[in-house]
Amino acid sequence: MVDLSVVIVNWNTRDLLRACLDSLRAAAAGTAGRVEVIVVDNASGDGSAAMVRESFPEVRLIPNTENRNYAAGSNQGLEAASGEFLLLLNADTEVPVGALTALAACLRERPSAGAVAPALVHPDGRLQASVRGFPTPVALFGEVTGLARLLPRSALGAYRPRALPQDRPVPVDQPMASALLIRRSALEQVGPLDEEYPLFFNDVDLCYRLKRAGWEVLYDPRVRIVHHGGASTRLVRREAVRRSHEALLLFYRRHYRGRLPRPVYALATAAIRCAGWCRAIAAPAGAPAEGIAPARRTKQGRA
Repeated sequence: MVDLSVVIVNWNTRDLLRACLDSLRAAAAGTAGRVEVIVVDNASGDGSAAMVRESFPEVRLIPNTENRNYAAGSNQGLEAASGEFLLLLNADTEVPVGALTALAACLRERPSAGAVAPALVHPDGRLQASVRGFPTPVALFGEVTGLARLLPRSALGAYRPRALPQDRPVPVDQPMASALLIRRSALEQVGPLDEEYPLFFNDVDLCYRLKRAGWEVLYDPRVRIVHHGGASTRLVRREAVRRSHEALLLFYRRHYRGRLPRPVYALATAAIRCAGWCRAIAAPAGAPAEGIAPARRTKQGRA
């Protein structure tokens, strides 16, 4: 029986993917249980699929003939996976020996937890800000007005938690899913990634559904994984900004319409549209829209 399945969606990040798979090979060798690695390649044009076939024969490769985007690619991998625990992992990460065991142990020790994410660090070891709260109207208002900085411990500052413990796992809203270990039974209860979020906010939506179903989502800072960050989305910043705000609007329609007073909902969605237009105008144009990557968000698809 496979204890842990790793699912990686790749698009034109061959060299980073190679480093990721090298690290996983070493990490899996140092893990007590069985580990399977599944790479879903979204029709990369840089030889990624051939590299996996030639250099990592133990990896299960699912080569798509078209770019199916991140959510659909992840669901392909999750459907093929057989592990008790399922790790969604970015291709631009490197996993140290012991990390897989530690994350799985965290879920085994906390039956109430449906998912756990490690701390993400830059290659030089600096800690990344990889945890956010849900984008409630109050939290977004705090961000836009600057009140979040003045009142960081209030609901106005909840979008960017600024003082998380670093010595133990803690429940959070939405950790960056560049590395997110999910309990299979929890995923089966809430369902896979919502493919109407093809690139951004699909993992925020997943964490929200997990918490609404009564599962904890944990952040374990004792486990650290290197994250190079945003490798597949740097060339398409203006388009990425636009799609990120569109995904945030979808999140609001999914989860807040009908639950918020109508004036609050209308004001929040209007503010999101306005902020999206302003940020898109200010962002670099980058590559054409059709080149947008299926990798996870630069800061995990968040607006």
